[in-house]
Amino acid sequence: MKYLGTPFDFGAESGADTIESDDVLAERLQSANRRFEQTLATDPTGRAERQLDVSAALLNMARDEQAWHCARDAFDTFADHAQWESAVRACEILCRTDRVQSLSALGNGVWLAVTFPIDPELSVAMLQHIVEQTPGDADGAAVAAATASYLVDLRSSGAAHEELSIFSAQLLGAVARRHSAIGDQAGFERWMETLELTDPERFLPRLRNVVDVLVQDDWWIDRDAIRDKLPSD
Repeated sequence: MKYLGTPFDFGAESGADTIESDDVLAERLQSANRRFEQTLATDPTGRAERQLDVSAALLNMARDEQAWHCARDAFDTFADHAQWESAVRACEILCRTDRVQSLSALGNGVWLAVTFPIDPELSVAMLQHIVEQTPGDADGAAVAAATASYLVDLRSSGAAHEELSIFSAQLLGAVARRHSAIGDQAGFERWMETLELTDPERFLPRLRNVVDVLVQDDWWIDRDAIRDKLPSD
């Protein structure tokens, strides 16, 4: 999978754990910079995509400050052009940089990932970041994991659905063990009922509260304007 790591190691970053040499990382950064420079200025979203390549390479080299500025600029371009999945991809990079505003990036990205029917794996990856950032005894991690399972069922199918369902179920089970030392199916089902994690009409509003805590007043998008453009059910 492109975005997801293990659901068991809450301290690990999402993505592959492969350790690459400094030379390989430097070449990857140079290649990304060359592609960026070759992209026409008349193609703003194309340039923003290349900026994401550069920011990902910078992040892999632990150059978080530069990675932040590069991905943050890309986010604004994607938002200006309503390219919401790409905007979430920018947030996924931003929330892995070691900055105070990384939590704002996570909240902005999760709001977009839940609001729009983007790549379900990317949505799950963003919600996994909430799990990793949330204290073990807090309900926010459970709400995020339940939302991940819900989005997988809602937005994926076929082999992707099977793979993501297994992942999200394991994530939810890991959260249950961390949160309340749940170790059997009966206890898991009681835990789900107690925390009201079986009904999206109950846990999705709670996710909004988690996102508000992450973002505070640092919203990078006009949520009301976005809602006004969404198709009505």
